[in-house]
Amino acid sequence: MSYVHGYSGREGQRLDDQAGTLEGLLHHDTVFPNGRVLEVGCGTGAQTAILNRSSPGCELFCMDISAPSLSQARRRCQSLGRSGPIFLQGDVLRLPFRDGSFDHVFVCFLLEHLADPTGALLELRRVLCQSGSITVIEGDHGSCRFHPESQQSLQAWQCLIRVQEEMGGNSLIGRQLYPMLAKAGFEQVEVSPRLVYCDASRPDWQEGFVRRTIIPMVEGVFDEAIDAGLIDRASWEKGISDLHLTGQKDGTFIYTFFKATARR
Repeated sequence: MSYVHGYSGREGQRLDDQAGTLEGLLHHDTVFPNGRVLEVGCGTGAQTAILNRSSPGCELFCMDISAPSLSQARRRCQSLGRSGPIFLQGDVLRLPFRDGSFDHVFVCFLLEHLADPTGALLELRRVLCQSGSITVIEGDHGSCRFHPESQQSLQAWQCLIRVQEEMGGNSLIGRQLYPMLAKAGFEQVEVSPRLVYCDASRPDWQEGFVRRTIIPMVEGVFDEAIDAGLIDRASWEKGISDLHLTGQKDGTFIYTFFKATARR
């Protein structure tokens, strides 16, 4: 797995801003009333804190491949005064659990970074009990539209997609959740698009999503985009400047996330 956004302190803050801004949109219906829940790809715990708050009756296990991220996740939960999550380091393709170990599985912004997302889903299905549930949330960079747009801002956005693709990921995976889950053998698959729309009448969304989540995400692939020859420096700088206009008075920004639920 190659995490295209890296593990910097700035990326940790971006994940916090993203989780806080999107909580109502993505998680108003994320509730596990009881049982054992496995969160894979928990990262720094931005989503873990939400799960721990919304599903206090569950036994929550949180796994990530990055030890530094897990340390941040532990500190986050401790700082919130919440106990309970069990944090484990591991690989989603080789889970250290017996068949049928969990009642629910939660996956958020993980499959897009995997070279073998179907293999991961098969492994997650293995550790689910009979009729256990899986919840998967992914974005889709191809769903993005914004105003104003320029050749350079579109080019910078495409750099994000291309860099992730060259690292073995798939930033267009949101639109593929239904067939992927069905192919992995899950049943009762349902997919719900979650649309983000930002304009000046929604200043909190412009700040939290466009300026604090989206633009830092694009800026994070600068070195890779330049090194790969996907864009020249002048075009990049103009593209980022133009993207900032989409979060200003006359700008708009549209993006779609996809939330899927299914049963084993």
